[in-house]
Amino acid sequence: MPDDRDPYDASFAAIDADPHQLLVVGESNGDIVATMQLTFIPGMSRRGTWRAQIEGVRVASSARGAGIGERLIRWAVEQARDRGCALVQLTSDASRTGAHRFYARLGFVASHTGFKLDLSPADREVRMS
Repeated sequence: MPDDRDPYDASFAAIDADPHQLLVVGESNGDIVATMQLTFIPGMSRRGTWRAQIEGVRVASSARGAGIGERLIRWAVEQARDRGCALVQLTSDASRTGAHRFYARLGFVASHTGFKLDLSPADREVRMS
């Protein structure tokens, strides 16, 4: 458990207040076994259509292999369809080849290369010196 929950509490409050955000918790026999964040994003590309961004997919190690992750992703795709999204997207760490196979099996295509710029204070100091 983190020592300082304040950043998590603030983030949760912001996400919870935004109607374009869903925090999803999967439960089995009273235990939390999965989590995910689903964000609905308006866009100017693709004729102004909406897209859904899947983030932070986690399945408890004790629950892996039981189909929970697949049900979670399929549920997210249905939510995106219900909201009129034209695209569902996600990113996965380049080293997580098992996750890549999982997403490909569910119909996702590795069609783009993603780039990230870390703006954390420690990195900012290094880049500026």
